[in-house]
Amino acid sequence: MLFDIADRTYLLLKDQLIADKYDKIAHLIEELKDYTAYHFNAEEEYMKSINYKRIFSQKISHDDFIKKLNDIDLEHVDENQEQAILDILQFLNDWLVDHIFHSDKLIAE
Repeated sequence: MLFDIADRTYLLLKDQLIADKYDKIAHLIEELKDYTAYHFNAEEEYMKSINYKRIFSQKISHDDFIKKLNDIDLEHVDENQEQAILDILQFLNDWLVDHIFHSDKLIAE
């Protein structure tokens, strides 16, 4: 789902037919908040069920991700829509590469 949201964010960036993208950006941010709350809860419950020894560091990473989403200033987004989309894409890219491909991969081990 995170890849899907990132893809739709990229498509929004490239869509030159939409002059005011604020509502779509705000919707993507809300979708990220909703999905990550669900996903992180499920992942943390799974880690508990297998007695994963790095659960605390995972929880901190998850909380940091959620805090970053909650700290997005929608007024700034409205004033700088293209930059806001780029920032969201960079944030998602960093998360997908750093967290999923490194931290989450350790759970499987």
